[in-house]
Amino acid sequence: MQERVKSGTTLREIALLFLKLGITGFGGPAVHIAMMEKEVVRKKKWMDRDHFLDLVGATNLIPGPNSTEMTMHIGRERAGAVGLVVAGCCFILPAVLITGLFAWGYQQYGHLPEVYPFIYGVKPAIIAVVLSVTLKLIRQAWKGWHSALFAAATLIAVLSGLHEILTLFGAGMLGMSLAYTGKRSGTLPVLSPMLLKAASLTQPGNWQLLTIFLKVGSLLYGSGYVLFAFLDAELVAKGYLSRQVLTDAIAAGQFTPGPVFSSATFIGWQIGGIAGAVGATIGIFLPSFLFVALLNPLVKKLRASKVMSSFLDAVNIAAVILILVMLAEMGAASVQGWRTAAIAVAGVAVTLLYPNLNTAWIILGGAFAGYLLLLV
Repeated sequence: MQERVKSGTTLREIALLFLKLGITGFGGPAVHIAMMEKEVVRKKKWMDRDHFLDLVGATNLIPGPNSTEMTMHIGRERAGAVGLVVAGCCFILPAVLITGLFAWGYQQYGHLPEVYPFIYGVKPAIIAVVLSVTLKLIRQAWKGWHSALFAAATLIAVLSGLHEILTLFGAGMLGMSLAYTGKRSGTLPVLSPMLLKAASLTQPGNWQLLTIFLKVGSLLYGSGYVLFAFLDAELVAKGYLSRQVLTDAIAAGQFTPGPVFSSATFIGWQIGGIAGAVGATIGIFLPSFLFVALLNPLVKKLRASKVMSSFLDAVNIAAVILILVMLAEMGAASVQGWRTAAIAVAGVAVTLLYPNLNTAWIILGGAFAGYLLLLV
């Protein structure tokens, strides 16, 4: 498909880029966004870093997997609605196929393959990649003393245990209040998620699985750990799935490339075979396509308004601070002992010495180093 789109980009280029990121994107949303920033902002120059930051902030305001929604925003920017669908599907597809393969093997043999030696080294390497890009993003997002205020307020809110989405909207409201001049500027746009309510279920057939995961995809904010809690309530508590299978499903989503939400494919397979996997996968990702299609056209309009521009500035700072907080938590959990510390330091050194190196090589290098160091 060679349909010509914005600035000489082709749908084929969009598809190949996000297929590549879907295949090499180990490590979760933060590292996916880091890889996208490198490809889209620095290498291909499809957009400037300011607009990229606006889109990162926008993904944090709606439910669903942030990095997957970023692919959709980028595709929408380059090729309209078709680009949105192509980018999102190409990023999701590798994860779904790989997770589906694991799901089939798990159903046949009752366990996942042993991947700990490789994951051991991947985690500290990911920290190096995310730290490198996050520092660039925060330099771009920083706009004087207002940014310091937003950053401090976000940090206090997070350390106090306030939910991430409330923290983001709170920062945005603070930004708006500082910019508001006392004059009415019309009705401000309200970004409210679409809420779906699942019917009461007795047995999770394939259509019922679709409904369950539509609900999850429409309501879920947060990481794979939040996904675990949500599915525990929706599936384990109702007797549809054992907690061990749910734990293994989340693990499969985390150690495969692409979005962690591909765990839905694994779960759907265990409950309803390949048809269940398809239903669960469509259910959990479909809301993101709809949310991004609705939100993307508003981002530039929000930036054009003085008050809403301040809202976006505050949300951007808050989003980067949340990434840094998550990075600190990842570091505390992943860098333990001289082996992981050595991998993390080496990863930071490589990102500084070779800023144009594809981040996938750093992550794969960390995996290989972790395997070798565990033999020592």
